[in-house]
Amino acid sequence: MNQLETPVAMIVFNQPEATRRVFARVAAARPSRLMIIADGPRLNRPGEVERCEETKRIATEVNWPCQVETSFLSENVGPRRRIISGISWVFSLVEEAIFLEHDCLPDPNFFPYCSELLARYRNRPQIGYITGFNPLEKNFPFPYSYYYSRIANLWGWATWRRTWQDYDEHLSSWPVVKRDGLLKLVFPDKKVVAYWTKIFDSMYDGTGPDTWDYQFVYTCWTRNFVNIVPRKNLIEYIGFGPQAENTLIPEPGLTLAAGQLDFPLKHPPAISSWPAQEMEMQKRFFALNNWRKLYRKLILKTNS
Repeated sequence: MNQLETPVAMIVFNQPEATRRVFARVAAARPSRLMIIADGPRLNRPGEVERCEETKRIATEVNWPCQVETSFLSENVGPRRRIISGISWVFSLVEEAIFLEHDCLPDPNFFPYCSELLARYRNRPQIGYITGFNPLEKNFPFPYSYYYSRIANLWGWATWRRTWQDYDEHLSSWPVVKRDGLLKLVFPDKKVVAYWTKIFDSMYDGTGPDTWDYQFVYTCWTRNFVNIVPRKNLIEYIGFGPQAENTLIPEPGLTLAAGQLDFPLKHPPAISSWPAQEMEMQKRFFALNNWRKLYRKLILKTNS
């Protein structure tokens, strides 16, 4: 049976059943190197110590030839610090890796897709990362297996050390970027610029959410990276539920089954982003943040 040579990193926490499903897909791919990242439990949450321990046990039940490495914290530091330090730990050991969180269920094609493109674009520094999630798969008019985009989701992804070493956790250049209006070079739409300006303001001044991915988006934009998106969605998000931090119930546009890509991959002839698709992603995916806020207000009003 073929073995995946690309290292796989799993980010897990307190959801053993979701982790079991994702780990089964990882086990089927048989990576030769598996790296597990976990935050410590929150001691004020009943049962979380047990759930975290069970989750870590599931994620390390390897029964194939594999080098298993773990980065487990005994105390909880939160998703921002844990994921950033975990990814940095991975890239202190390897040059490139595939990343899966415990709630991102990949199609089996996700692994060879990432592995092939990591090798193909290894020395093409204009490519930031490779994603497996595509909520716009029905609107793809080209014959290629993937396209390039400045906007790409991070539910199941892969990248190189060369990209992560530019990661700007604190958005250090944001005051100058904002002053000079450089977001207009990414998006001509004033509403979209205002949307991201509000987010980057909050991340810069420390009032934003406890997350790491907005900073990664910022890093890619300020470095003029483009990212790779598959023509078919390869990731099913299974993290909805009471244990989730941000996705308590299924949301419009996110409840997508994982599909399959045809191999061999058909590569685009030129590296160029697709502005129409970027704007559609902005409207249909990132605009969901407004829907989430409305939903939470309704829930709070109902329960008050």
